[in-house]
Amino acid sequence: MSATLKFETKRTVQAEKVSAKMIAEICREEGADDVGFVEVDRPALAVDREGIRQVFPRTKTLISIIGLMNRESIRSPARNVANDEFHHTIHDLTETGRNIIKRLNQLGIRGTLPTVGFPMDMNRIGEVKIWDVSHKLVAEEAGLGRRGLHRNVIHPKLGNYILLETLLIDVEIDHYDRPVDYDPCLKCNLCVSACPVGAIQTNGAFDFSACMTHNYREFFGGFQDWVETIADSTNSSKYRSQVKDNESASMWQSLSFGANYKAAYCMAVCPAGEDVYFEFGSEKKKYIQEVLRPLKEKIEPIYVQKGTPAEQAALKEKNKEVRYVHNRLRPSSILGFVRGLPILFNPLAAKGLGFSIAFRFTGKEQREITVEIKDSQLKVREGRAEIADLEIKVDSETWIGILNQQASPVWAVLTGKLKLWGNPLHLHHFQKCVPV
Repeated sequence: MSATLKFETKRTVQAEKVSAKMIAEICREEGADDVGFVEVDRPALAVDREGIRQVFPRTKTLISIIGLMNRESIRSPARNVANDEFHHTIHDLTETGRNIIKRLNQLGIRGTLPTVGFPMDMNRIGEVKIWDVSHKLVAEEAGLGRRGLHRNVIHPKLGNYILLETLLIDVEIDHYDRPVDYDPCLKCNLCVSACPVGAIQTNGAFDFSACMTHNYREFFGGFQDWVETIADSTNSSKYRSQVKDNESASMWQSLSFGANYKAAYCMAVCPAGEDVYFEFGSEKKKYIQEVLRPLKEKIEPIYVQKGTPAEQAALKEKNKEVRYVHNRLRPSSILGFVRGLPILFNPLAAKGLGFSIAFRFTGKEQREITVEIKDSQLKVREGRAEIADLEIKVDSETWIGILNQQASPVWAVLTGKLKLWGNPLHLHHFQKCVPV
């Protein structure tokens, strides 16, 4: 009798649209601090749809869930405390997601969950997007908040002290959520002030390369730079002249206990959200004194690349030691090269320059683009401009080899795999503006 009832329940669930209220109750019972729903065919998810289908081809609904962190831990000047909070919340949120899927399985609903962060598909390194589902995008579409000036999702009530997970399930439900119709970001600019590398700007611009180079120093890009530093060191003395003992120990700690963020100060100081704002709104000077100032005064290394806006910002910071490194983000495909152009572009290196380059890639990846650098800005458009200061026709694999210093441009010219029309000096300028 019991088996028959379970069988009938599964048939009913699969034949009709499932109650969103029921699934939301299950999510909250299993520990989610909030939940929202998005249909897989929503236009805003087009950028992720291929990845969603790759993870779970039968996906019809995406469930966005939130895990709340202890904001005092995230604010702590002791960044080991903040990182421990990140790691534990990720673990708890993953367990919550897994338990939700188990409960839904009992109702005949199948599904899975991509990772909160890592592991990702490292076979796609060099193509920029190594994740399959953009949790921030899904959370916004599910009505759980909007990205603020600092690019973190701000929940209207809980603020930005949250982590996100997405569940993919194979049924349609009877109600889907929509994005919130207002911006919870206060535009207080505390995140702008807190960022030691100037990655966040008041006009809304964001320097991804600066953030990645410092805050994500012990994630992939910084790790690869560290490995290559080891490989290039002829002996231990040479290595220790470039990497301090505390930096080696910090990298070991990230390898052993989970990668640590170097800052995340933008999240730490954010006063947005109903549950958080009262602290800031009631006494702003006290909030700045207790939350922002300890992070500004913390003695610590700041990782930047030479000749970048991040270096300029870091040099203005008191109590910070500027450490020069590389980010080692090298494209592995023409797709990765094109997507990475706006990320790696250095406006300081482009100061006073003005030129356009028409690229025609042949061979394995055939594509035509035009890159224009003018007024310290970079623009990329599809197609080859009729008039450009420099035209480059190059075999796609050869170009990637040149960028990764695995192929000689002189050899490429001699073998006919790289052809130039126009002023070749523009190529030299381009490589300085977009270093890899």
